[in-house]
Amino acid sequence: MTGFRQRFVVFREREFSVFFIGYVTSNLGTSMASVALAFAVLHNGGSLTDLSLVLAARIVPMVLFLLGAGVLGDRLPRRRVMLMADSVRALSQGTLAVLFLAGSAPLWAVLALAACGGVGEALFRPSFDGLVPEIAPKERLSEANSLLGMAYSVASVAGPALAGALVAVTSAATVLLVDALSYLISIGALLMLRVGNRVPDLGNSSMLAELRAGWQAFSAHTWLWTVTLQFTLFNLIVWAPYLVLGPVSADRDYGGPEAWGLIVGTFGGGSLLGGLLLLGRRPSRPLVVTTLITFLWAAPSAALAVRAPLWTVCAAALAAGVSSAVFNSLWMTTIQQHVPADSLSRVMSYVTFGAYSVGPIGLALAGPLAEFTSIGLVLAVGVGWQILANSVVLMLPAVRNLHAPIFGPEESSTANPTESADPTTFDTTTT
Repeated sequence: MTGFRQRFVVFREREFSVFFIGYVTSNLGTSMASVALAFAVLHNGGSLTDLSLVLAARIVPMVLFLLGAGVLGDRLPRRRVMLMADSVRALSQGTLAVLFLAGSAPLWAVLALAACGGVGEALFRPSFDGLVPEIAPKERLSEANSLLGMAYSVASVAGPALAGALVAVTSAATVLLVDALSYLISIGALLMLRVGNRVPDLGNSSMLAELRAGWQAFSAHTWLWTVTLQFTLFNLIVWAPYLVLGPVSADRDYGGPEAWGLIVGTFGGGSLLGGLLLLGRRPSRPLVVTTLITFLWAAPSAALAVRAPLWTVCAAALAAGVSSAVFNSLWMTTIQQHVPADSLSRVMSYVTFGAYSVGPIGLALAGPLAEFTSIGLVLAVGVGWQILANSVVLMLPAVRNLHAPIFGPEESSTANPTESADPTTFDTTTT
């Protein structure tokens, strides 16, 4: 039992516990809103084309603003940037809710507000990635990232189900209002954090110069840009086709949307299981572990390609969910431990930009390619690519030889204790 409790010892850190509450709440609201917005648009008389435009209106500005948001995350106190991001998201979602409740939500307004939400997401993410090492002890970063990943997984599973129930008994606009309120809770948690607001002295350098410096920090690590490139192509060749063709396969071979819901839910359950299994474990060569386990990312595509029984597809989705949780936790921890803190947000903006940049292309091409060839062939190509790419990455010395740092008892203090912060840079909102 003692060993089990040790896996949750990071909750003894006040800053992490406070932030965790806000993060869980806002993620639950966000996952609910993704379902509610679709129904709100359709119930307001919107077409499928309108819905596609609304979804794209959020993703496109998020991609466009990511790199600039990384600069802000390194130039300004990260908590302040996240407060600004959550304020933008709360305002945009709250305004959407009011418009839909009033029954007067023109498409142009919905598109503009969805774009504002995408900008808020872009602002939040790089600063969030950089803040985690400030609120968790460096020897507990792996547990902190695992717990945050588990929270995201739980929200991804529970949010859509809860949203569906609330839409049925209230309205989609009400769920959007709940999402706006969830960001207010996140804002409250951020205001309660006792973290220093020290930022590096960047002088009068331009944003372009800071982007170049961030690129240099990113490209200086062979393992970093290699795995990022692998992940970018994974989204293009493997995951985007799976997301498009998976529901079609479920409808064609397994009885319809209920089967797809079961597959997606099983993936979420696997993510939660993976996070639990990783707690308290710190592999000495984390990138070897992530590369080996992400062979399983292709398992659902392989099962669907050969029209395996539904229980086999679900088992493959479970394995992929475990793989996803282990990869995300170890990957984030490795970056946080090896990239200097003053460039971490910019580096993470390049990593995230790579993850999102070509995904929409894969989503757009998967359907036409499957019509021209077959669903099974497109999915099989993704499986083959994942096996080839992982094998190549595993051969790289930069990946195989990267070791996790070893922390001694004397390093058990928090990564950025409040006492060491420059008191002249404290935000007046700090409690």
